[in-house]
Amino acid sequence: MASDVVTPVLLGIVEGVTEYLPVSSTGHLILATELLGYDAEKWALFNIAIQPGAILAIVVLYWRTFWDVFIGLFSWDPKALAFVRNLLLAFVPAVVLGLAYGDYIEALLENVVVVCWALIVGGFAILLVERLARPRESGGVAEVGTLTSLLIGLVQCLAMVPGVSRSGATILGAMAFGVDRKTAAEFSFFLAVPTLSGATALQLYKHGGAMTATDMEAIAIGFAVSFVVALVVVKAFVAIVSKIGFAPFAWYRIIAGAAGLLWLSAK
Repeated sequence: MASDVVTPVLLGIVEGVTEYLPVSSTGHLILATELLGYDAEKWALFNIAIQPGAILAIVVLYWRTFWDVFIGLFSWDPKALAFVRNLLLAFVPAVVLGLAYGDYIEALLENVVVVCWALIVGGFAILLVERLARPRESGGVAEVGTLTSLLIGLVQCLAMVPGVSRSGATILGAMAFGVDRKTAAEFSFFLAVPTLSGATALQLYKHGGAMTATDMEAIAIGFAVSFVVALVVVKAFVAIVSKIGFAPFAWYRIIAGAAGLLWLSAK
């Protein structure tokens, strides 16, 4: 990794802005490293290691929900138990497939063409779900059914292909199964905590031994920047999708993916 401050700050901003939007944070980080001329392989671990910054933003923004669930577990509160059950059910498929196909997934992280096509296809998928889905008021994450939670977890696994978007897959998957927009978005936020934490821990375990003091300094900067930016973005995102839906993000994906392909073909 580079020793300068500008690079981790720029990539931290990209992570914070895109992690919870249905536009693929990993895809954007890969595109950013390519567009800015960075060594993608050298920055791959950094891009994953700064994700806890965005995770912490969710914990801070929804601290009351997490606290209520934590306290509720001690009294066997049905809502708290259902909340944890649903997230665990949705988390399991990612664990199984991530451990089974981790090496294949890592290989895709350096393929910018895959990212561009995934952005385009995902954009059209969002438009299709927005048009056809008939979500109903779900009453919160704890009220989502067990089968629906498991199905959301299976759909989340599509995001192992860079450019698909973990948040986009889970939110649109939830809506396709009848979950309302707000609950779908919050389910995606909460599911990000175990999913991203697990992915980060696995990568640090596999590759963390090669990190230098300079690398850790860059990660610390990217972590802090992604945390602050995600705090702002998540609040704005919930307000936007509650009013106008996901179509603007779909068109953005299509335009960004097409622009990326044109740029790559002109290199």
